[in-house]
Amino acid sequence: MSAADTSLLRPKLLGRATVNVVVALSVLYTLLPVLWLVLASAKNRDALFSSDLLSLSDFSFLQNLKDLFAMDDGLYGRWYVNSLLYAVLGAALGALVSVACGYAFDKYRFRHKEKLFGLVLAAVMVPQTVLALPLYLMASEAGLVNTFWAVFIPVLFNPFGVYLGRIFARGYVPDEVLEAARVDGAGELTTYVRVALRMLGPGLVTVFLFQLTAIWNNFFLPMVMLSDQDLYPVSLGLYQWNSSASVSPEYYPVVIMGSLLAVLPLILAFVLLQRFWRSGLTAGAVK
Repeated sequence: MSAADTSLLRPKLLGRATVNVVVALSVLYTLLPVLWLVLASAKNRDALFSSDLLSLSDFSFLQNLKDLFAMDDGLYGRWYVNSLLYAVLGAALGALVSVACGYAFDKYRFRHKEKLFGLVLAAVMVPQTVLALPLYLMASEAGLVNTFWAVFIPVLFNPFGVYLGRIFARGYVPDEVLEAARVDGAGELTTYVRVALRMLGPGLVTVFLFQLTAIWNNFFLPMVMLSDQDLYPVSLGLYQWNSSASVSPEYYPVVIMGSLLAVLPLILAFVLLQRFWRSGLTAGAVK
């Protein structure tokens, strides 16, 4: 290899090494809290406050798991079921609504379409905490405060999901296919359900995963809407236990164990649906 070739190859290798180092540091930064959570969940209360967290002694994983579901008459199990209902059912219905709205914005012509879509984009930039008080006042007028619906209904509508739905409809559903279905006599609803929705599968899964993550980690809205502990999601319930841990240290091990179990549904969802998720993220590059 000549000196000229070596001089050209050196910047490429340096750039690749820099990228690898940045990626490795990012992965390490992401995984270290999870690793600490796994190790801490296997320790008893005394071992949590010692410096010997990496030691295999004082292994109390099963005992902590048992204490978690026994604490406060098994309240954690109810919180977990609530979170699954809020997140899984809410994300599924919310993804269907978002993709349908995005499809309508892309495929149909109606008055002030782009202005309305501009409002959708503006709503994406509004923090959810800003909407908590107006939503509470609306729920109070409707008599829904401190009910399941006070948390469930607001998560069904996601402006960012509508934006993604339009991108997916543009990238996955050719207009020619829809015209062919209409020529064959299919109505608009039939065309959407039997033709377009099947093509939008990867996009639907992508919106579902974004919705699932946002709803599962939702904290402020349930805190504003709910006062009944039986309706709490996992995030709010663990926060309450963690607040009590300063007075009752026996809550510390169960909070850590509960936090570990709380991340499992998200990991499982991303692992099982990653094939659709990856293809969905490339939808905008089709055209």
